[in-house]
Formats: sequence, structure tokens, C-alpha cells
Amino acid sequence: MIALDTNILVRLLLKDDAAQFKQAHELLSRSEIYTAPTTVMLELVWVLETEDFSRDQILQSLRTLLGLPNFKPKSFEALCQAIKWYEAGMDFGDALHLALSEGDEVFVSFDKSFGKIAAKYDTAPAVQVLRRSVK
Repeated sequence: MIALDTNILVRLLLKDDAAQFKQAHELLSRSEIYTAPTTVMLELVWVLETEDFSRDQILQSLRTLLGLPNFKPKSFEALCQAIKWYEAGMDFGDALHLALSEGDEVFVSFDKSFGKIAAKYDTAPAVQVLRRSVK
């Protein structure tokens, strides 16, 4: 399996550099199996957000990648769960952190909005929000 960096996936999706797009497209057109660490997928979403992609455009981009027959990202099940929560309105980073914590008792955070949306979707693990102490 061949691991890909964020910049390969970005060039493929953005098509903002014709030469690099061609190389990325040709690479992924080969019969090899490609993968990407979850950190690459997280960084990919951040890059697309900085390029002013809407949530719907980002979701479509992720689904396009996951639909490639020879692209098998690491932690596939967690990534799919994170995409579902992201589609429901959760921040992608939070969704991915939470999905990768499957099997843990609880996910503890100070982020109230994260806790509210996680409670709305009855996530596993649940998000426990710590109250900030007043000094």
C-alpha cells in the first residue's frame, strides 16, 4: 500500500496546479492501492476550508476520494463516522477525534458547543464538558 500526503489529495481536488493535478491523477489511476493517515484527512479538510469550500463541497470531495476503488484511508470506519457527524454540523476535527476514541468511556473537553452537538447525536463515546473554574 502506498501512503499519500495531503498535498497530493489537495492538488487532485482543487485542480489549481495543472501539472501537479495531472501527476496526482495519473498516480491514482494506477492499479496500486493507496492510503492516507487520518492526520492527512484532517489536514485535507482544513486546507479545503481555507480555500473557502462549503461544508457540502468538502463532503462531496471526501466522498469522491472514498469512492475511488484504490483509495483505502487508515481508520476507515472512524473516518466514515466522522464524516457523518461533520455532515450533521460537528467540526471535522472534533468529529474525527471523537470517532477515533470509539471504545473509550468518555471524551472530555472544555468545548461546550462540541458537547451540545455530541449530546444531540448521542455519540459514543459521550462528550463530557468540564466547567471552567473561576479564579
